[in-house]
Amino acid sequence: MKDYKTTSHTVYDCKYHIVWITKYRYKILKDEIWEKTRELLREIAIRNEMRIYSWSINRDHVHMLISIPPNISVSKAVQILKWTSSRKLFENYPELKKRYWRQHLWARWYWVCSSWNVTDEVWKNYIDNQKVDEPDDDFRVM
Repeated sequence: MKDYKTTSHTVYDCKYHIVWITKYRYKILKDEIWEKTRELLREIAIRNEMRIYSWSINRDHVHMLISIPPNISVSKAVQILKWTSSRKLFENYPELKKRYWRQHLWARWYWVCSSWNVTDEVWKNYIDNQKVDEPDDDFRVM
């Protein structure tokens, strides 16, 4: 699965497996909020030229196999994904402000691993096995 991406001066294939959790591991990512989170993360990734290969949004955490352009550091990419999605979710769901009174939806930490030493298929299978049983209207990421 070598589908290299290009910029004006770069040819790259930088994939990372990233995991982050909701603050206090509250299980808030369900139903309507789950769908909105999925939609927001997809939009944020596209807007920042990131490509999602596989993902799983569970009740209290997110797994992603994502390609990040070399001009964006991994920490900056995670910051963009978490901060923007958090801000938009608080705007759309005021009831979240009661649970997260300081408006920090995501925990501060995240886990990341470059995928160079594991095949993409292994990562995809692992992430697919993390999914909860939710109707997904046959949505496919790339």
